[in-house]
Amino acid sequence: MTAVNRILSLDRDDMTDLERELFLSDLKKVTDEYFESNQIPSLEVTRSDDGFLICVLFSASRIKNLKQLQ
Repeated sequence: MTAVNRILSLDRDDMTDLERELFLSDLKKVTDEYFESNQIPSLEVTRSDDGFLICVLFSASRIKNLKQLQ
């Protein structure tokens, strides 16, 4: 990626649908380790003074018990 492309990509206002889908898919893999849920999380991206505010919402039917490593 060239320096110009890198700068332009940092100045975007929104994610593409594919980027959104890939991010939520990756996030679901992580949240499935801690929560039981059958819904895909929703993602809201809002421009702020410092860059972006990212809000991820998902419902969970159960918080899983994790075994502590020894």
